[in-house]
Amino acid sequence: MKLSARIPASAVLLLVLASTVGCTKLRARDQLVKGVQAFKAGQYEQAVNYFQTSIKLDPNYDTARLYLATAYSYQVVPNLDTPDNLKTAQKALDGFNEVLAKDPNDINALKQVASIHRNIKQYDQAKADEMKIISLDPKDAQANYTIGVIDWTEAYKNATTLLGAAGLTDDGLGNVKKSKDVCAKITTENTALVDEALKYLQQAVDIDPTYDDAMQYLNLTYRRKADMECGNDAARKADLASADEWVQKAQGARKANEAAKEKKLGGGVTMQ
Repeated sequence: MKLSARIPASAVLLLVLASTVGCTKLRARDQLVKGVQAFKAGQYEQAVNYFQTSIKLDPNYDTARLYLATAYSYQVVPNLDTPDNLKTAQKALDGFNEVLAKDPNDINALKQVASIHRNIKQYDQAKADEMKIISLDPKDAQANYTIGVIDWTEAYKNATTLLGAAGLTDDGLGNVKKSKDVCAKITTENTALVDEALKYLQQAVDIDPTYDDAMQYLNLTYRRKADMECGNDAARKADLASADEWVQKAQGARKANEAAKEKKLGGGVTMQ
């Protein structure tokens, strides 16, 4: 007499569910792979569709959520204030903020958020993002550099707007033709920005002594500082001398970086 093995109905159900879940996860992964391929090909809208499908299949697929936010971020056009562009930026921010909700110290997500805020000209928030990055990694030269660039950008806009209202065009040399009133207004608007820019750009160079872009912005920031030396021509000339010095340092650093890059590549083209 043969005995038949009996499998409880609940166990059968568990096996079916496990198989279904496994299959769903595989489908989610397949959609992710297709999305990555589309992303690499620059087909960002198509990539978004794949990543969204992947998340629908597996709502806990954090990697798909990260890629979806990244695909949105690549569609954000810098300095464009149209509703559609801002909507796309918000979708990207929402995605990265989901990542940060689980891990507030995810530096990669923070960097993406900072970049988006900067691209849609939310400069105060972008600076706050970069400050958070620096608090997590004080040796992040790029975060220091970015704060300096944001400050310079705002200072430049302030200065050129005030000069333009007075019928003047920025000469990059301290604009000695401006009136005392205009100089006072520029000083009020730009002192904190210029001081902060110099601080963070210098820190970027201290961290990376070959950071030629930071050196170039130090040059530009000293020229904004020269705007505020109201009636003090010696101080203005000293600022311009500092600006010129950073130009020379930037050129030297750029040459050194290019030489290092060429050396790393093996000195150029290798004959076969």
